[in-house]
This record gives sequence, C-alpha cells and structure tokens, in this order.
Amino acid sequence: MDEQRRVVADEEPAYGIGAVARRLGVPAPTLRTWNLRYGVGPSRRSPGGHRRYDARDLWRLEEMNRLIRSGIPASDAARRVLRVEVVPPAPPAGQAEGQGWEPGWPTPQGPPSLTDDRPPGVPTVPTVAMLARAAMTLDSVAVHDWIGAALSRHGVLWTWEHLVMPVFETICRRQSENGASIEVEHLFSDRLMAALIGLTGRPLRPVGPRPVLLACAENDLHSLPIYALAAALTAEHGLETRVLGARTPYPALADAMRRLGPSVVFVWSQLPETGDPAPLASLPVLRPPSLVVAGGMGWWDDMPASVRHVASFQEALTRIVTAALP
Repeated sequence: MDEQRRVVADEEPAYGIGAVARRLGVPAPTLRTWNLRYGVGPSRRSPGGHRRYDARDLWRLEEMNRLIRSGIPASDAARRVLRVEVVPPAPPAGQAEGQGWEPGWPTPQGPPSLTDDRPPGVPTVPTVAMLARAAMTLDSVAVHDWIGAALSRHGVLWTWEHLVMPVFETICRRQSENGASIEVEHLFSDRLMAALIGLTGRPLRPVGPRPVLLACAENDLHSLPIYALAAALTAEHGLETRVLGARTPYPALADAMRRLGPSVVFVWSQLPETGDPAPLASLPVLRPPSLVVAGGMGWWDDMPASVRHVASFQEALTRIVTAALP
C-alpha cells in the first residue's frame, strides 16, 4: 500500500512554498507556522529533499484559509481539514507549477465568477462595475453586502486590489467627468470601513506574542489602508492589532509604543505633505525592539536606515508577518 501510494504521489504535480504562498495570499512564514503548530503542511519531498505540496495539501490549506477568514480559530480550522480524508480531485496530469494550473480562488487578473458554487442566500461577489454602480446610486445595503461577500470569499488582499481600488478609481473618474458629488465616495468609504473594522477584533488565540501597531502619519487623513492591513493581519494571519487611525501625532504614537511594546509599528503616508520621514527616526527604541515599517506613496526618499519602506500591500503583509511571528 505504501509503495502504491509512493508511485501515485510521484505522478502528481508538486508545488513549492513560494508558489503556494502567492496563490493563497498567505506569507510563507505563516504557512510554516501552520505546518509546525498544526501539522497542515507539505507531505512530499522532491528528489533533492525539498518539501513539496501535493493536491491534498493544497486543498487543506485553501480550506483552512477560508475557515480562518470566516472567524474560526486556526487550531480549530486545522483540526477540521485534517479530519477530511477525501479531497477534490487533483488537476489534470502534467499541469504542475508553472504549467497553467494553480489551486484555489479565481485568478487575480479579473473579477470572480458570478455563477460560482456559493451556498443559497449568500450574496454574489460583484464586478467592479456592479459595485461602483451601487455606490453611485447610494445603495448602501448592496455596497455593504457585496464588500462582505468579497471579503468572505476572496480575503482582504484580493478585495482591496481587485475590487476596492478599481471602484475608487471609477468614482474619482466620474467625479472629474461629470462633477459627481462627494457623497458617493463618502458612502463607499463608510461601508468599506465598517466591513474592515468588523475583521479587526482580537483573535481568540493570537499567533504572535506582541501586537502590531498601525497609524497614519501626523496630519494624514487616509486611514482606510491601515484598516485594510489590520483586517488582513487579524482575520487571515491571527495577529493581534491596534489601529490608532488618522492624523496620529508622533508623540502619541511614541506613547502607544511604550505602552504596548508592539512587534511592528506600521505608519502610512498617502500624500507628500505628510511624508517627512524624519520623525520616524525619533520613535522610541524598545526592548525587545519594534520594527518600524513605512507604507504609502507619500514618503520622501531619505528614509531612516532603521525604517523599512514597503511598496505594496503584499510586501507589507509579508514584512509584518515575518517580523511578528515568534
């Protein structure tokens, strides 16, 4: 039986941790933690001895990721997926990594299918045009339901990059073309903020020993990105977060650091007017130390050597999760 299983396994496609992390939107350090703590990890090895994920492993990781995003603790999600013996069939033979097949959610190059296998009564995941139209007509119920459906099915990163940002671009374009009123942007921002805040509650069993502290640069009003990042860190990676919000004075941020002793401090600057990085160098040096990460387009070039600047949502997630995990 073991010999038969080994031969069958050799015929199946195998995937490295980097490919799986990119597909799921889960940093590689988190995947390693799931493997070490809960036993949900790769079950094969390459001829060179490297760990590889097969179709069963991928299905378990996808299902565990979905359960965690729905609010189930990681340990309980792991027990559920490990109890399942029969998993969906593997992809066709020959479609291994780099050959056109990847597990899980729809590809990020386009909107999700509106005919997917969702349970009865669960809202569809909208296209950009559908969600923008609902915002334009001030249909707050539809905006709320559709954002919630996207977050539940595809997670924060996908929803932010492939739905939220394009809708904001559409709204801004309409405002410049026909003078659409600011209430459209305000309604959409309000419903989005409500959905994100709902995902930032303290995890039942936080993964890291210290929280992640997030704030806007002094006088910066654009707080949605830090709430989106906090939602992803909390709901999808099990990290405890604290969000100080918009226009956080640097002395207040320093006081919060001393009180909380965070593993990571993330500071967002949207506009050059708020992007002077000099105050970041004056933040307190703690023991154990806190990694200071700066995100956003507003930061000037002369970033202090002690501060890490990130250029994307995914890079911010990876940098923070790597630093925050024990």
